[in-house]
Amino acid sequence: MPAKPRIAIVGPGRLGTALALELSRAGYPISEIISRRDSVSARTLAATVGARAASILQAQLDADVIWFCVPDGQIARAARQFESATTWRGKTTFHSSGALASDVLNQLRKRGASAASVHPLMTFVSKSAPSLEGVPFGIEGDKKAARLAERIVRDLGGEVLEISKQSKAAYHAWGTFASPLLIAALVTAERVAAAAGISRVNVRRHMLPIVRQTVENYGNLGPAAAFSGPLVRGDVATIRTHLRVLKKVPEARDAYLALARAALRHLPAENRRTLNKVLG
Repeated sequence: MPAKPRIAIVGPGRLGTALALELSRAGYPISEIISRRDSVSARTLAATVGARAASILQAQLDADVIWFCVPDGQIARAARQFESATTWRGKTTFHSSGALASDVLNQLRKRGASAASVHPLMTFVSKSAPSLEGVPFGIEGDKKAARLAERIVRDLGGEVLEISKQSKAAYHAWGTFASPLLIAALVTAERVAAAAGISRVNVRRHMLPIVRQTVENYGNLGPAAAFSGPLVRGDVATIRTHLRVLKKVPEARDAYLALARAALRHLPAENRRTLNKVLG
């Protein structure tokens, strides 16, 4: 296989688009951008990275690496659709599901391909194009495919994170806490701000300084040193007041209780025994 193999991207969604752009910048030739049907977005991406745009029925699959960037529930079906479309012996195939192991590509393994799951631990949303510099990629799969994935990840400026197939679900749950559930926590905080009479127009702007500083402290100082507030101080009266007022926002009260209990187990706190009773 050449030093920088040709890569076909199956699924030009947010993740597939980001990968295609970053791979192209890193000097990897992109042969095809493959989508379910012809689309302007697929053709635009293909033109940007110097590739062909193809529907599933038109795909030539002449690349060295076929990288599936479709939703989890579509990976096995997409692999079946391509099973007889090319000679798989000698090819490498990746998928980028965080939750699924490389076994979801077993039908292509049976045809001679080497397979791995290669998942960037990053959030991809519309109107945002994150860099992959420093991003960990969870990698699991055949030795040959995993070795190639590690080389590609390093060329992208990412970090290699070896994951066993048995650990994929927990790994993905970790990522869910780090991003989507973090957004859910912030949205819940917005509901509490509304109960305090804070304008919805201003709540994000007012909340961002403390959120940014908290994340910065977590990264620079670690969780224990970054932890502040009434739990650290063992301020039982304040916690009781919070729980009383949060009855107006039941889902926020549930989240508060769950996170406060976790904090008492893993973070510094005064009056731990009394607080456990209050939170119980």
